[in-house]
Amino acid sequence: MMKGVRVFAFLMLPLAAHAVELKPQTDQFYSSYFDNYERRLQSREHFLLIDAIDGTRQRVRSGELSIREHLASKEPPGGLIHHWDGAVFLPRVAVTEVIAFVQNYDNHKNIYKPEVVDSKLLSREGSDFRIRMRLLKKKILTVVLETEHHVRYRQLDEKRWESISRSTKVAEVDSAGSRKEKELRPGTGHGFLWRTDSLWRFLEADGGVYMECSTISLSRDVPLGLTRIIRPILNDLPEESLRSILTKTRDGLKR
Repeated sequence: MMKGVRVFAFLMLPLAAHAVELKPQTDQFYSSYFDNYERRLQSREHFLLIDAIDGTRQRVRSGELSIREHLASKEPPGGLIHHWDGAVFLPRVAVTEVIAFVQNYDNHKNIYKPEVVDSKLLSREGSDFRIRMRLLKKKILTVVLETEHHVRYRQLDEKRWESISRSTKVAEVDSAGSRKEKELRPGTGHGFLWRTDSLWRFLEADGGVYMECSTISLSRDVPLGLTRIIRPILNDLPEESLRSILTKTRDGLKR
């Protein structure tokens, strides 16, 4: 087992050893992708995406997580887009309770640890929130990120809410937790995460609340020759993060 870990760590060295920089054309491609997907959601037939797939709501209602990957038809130059949809059922709660729970950003560091190391509400104006989070991403290598997000909520009716979260800052932290700690300029560093955005839907029905999330993020591309090895690792991180958020929200609201 230890030999396998050493081999894997060696293969990761080309990704970890060389700093990269987010290029404007990469960022623009990603922004266009996100905006296009947001427009597609606005014209969707069903409020919940799981209702478009036969039997999925019933499986989610019975306690199963629904996690699906979207593969981009074209990747941005110098980057990779990671796009996942997920859904969970939160039994015996009202939608207003769920909204209050997820809006308690100062407590996210306790609810969603260890990935969320620290969290803080920076400001609120009505349904608009500015929040700060320190994130820990670990997959053989460990990366700490200082992030800020703008989150906007919208109540559609008594039973339905939606929100959109856009990252306004993602900065890698070098030597986190030590006296040498240094926050790198956004868009620089190893490029494990450059952007992280999400669209949420909340529906009260069937004796609880369906919570659904579309998460879209941007990372660096993979050095030539390591795509088959490294690409799955980079893609596992956002899937695992989404799965953890859905599970820990359900656990935190469990009655």
